[in-house]
Amino acid sequence: MSKVDLKGLGVALITPFKEDYSIDYDALSRLVQFHLESGTDYIVALGTTAETPTLSKQEKNEVVRFIVEQVNGKIPVVMGLGSNNTAELVYDLKNTGFSGVSALLSVTPYYNKPTQEGLYQHYCALSQASPLPVILYNVPGRTGVNMNAETTLRLARECDNIVAVKEASGDLAQIKTIIDKSPEGFHVISGDDAITTDVIALGGIGVISVFANAFPVEMVWLVKNALQGNIADARRKMNADFETLFHLMFVEGNPAGVKCLLYLKRMIQNKLRLPLVPVSEKTLQEIKGELAKFS
Repeated sequence: MSKVDLKGLGVALITPFKEDYSIDYDALSRLVQFHLESGTDYIVALGTTAETPTLSKQEKNEVVRFIVEQVNGKIPVVMGLGSNNTAELVYDLKNTGFSGVSALLSVTPYYNKPTQEGLYQHYCALSQASPLPVILYNVPGRTGVNMNAETTLRLARECDNIVAVKEASGDLAQIKTIIDKSPEGFHVISGDDAITTDVIALGGIGVISVFANAFPVEMVWLVKNALQGNIADARRKMNADFETLFHLMFVEGNPAGVKCLLYLKRMIQNKLRLPLVPVSEKTLQEIKGELAKFS
């Protein structure tokens, strides 16, 4: 199985929509080129930020194919593929083409709240079926279950093709335990923009970022400096420049905030598929005011 370099900045790419809510492939092409030109290290397709639950199976396949085609091998493409039905996920892994995809990002099963043993067995089944390296994705705020450090480390030790975890628990003690006890070749990636420098300071290798959709150059600088050991400078700049914008970007949920940012930068239409809706006019104006500081 080929290795994939996940060090640095990954972007959890949005899915742009037209006025009629169909996928805007022209805008998607512009976004991919924007990241190729800005130094983004890899692209994550079909993550949470892509509004993946609202895409049909055909749309998902087409979005990944299109992104792979646009990237043209210049940087890795990671594909989100998760489920709360293990058997269905294993079937998809065995019957989906992954041409041009470097790794899979798979969220913990959501809604049905498995135990730690259930999580372990789910990912073991996924690991056995996957033709690609697997990144675990722990985001309890969305799924209703936290995968604890012991379960993550058990999977890291026992499944050779599970190569990393995207940690979005916000629990720095848990993240530190995983980093400190990880076997060689297993890595931790921040799943939360606001604690990127904290995770890197503990030994993490980067971030899969929402904010980088709109500010890839700035996030590349931040991650690169943190990885080079300039944690204090990176953290100072993050707090000085982005603290308010980070808050505004998530105050009405993701990806509503970052889509508003991209809309104000004239890169996409401000369209989300129900049940998600654009941010309120009040938040839009606040984001617009903060964004003016960067012009």
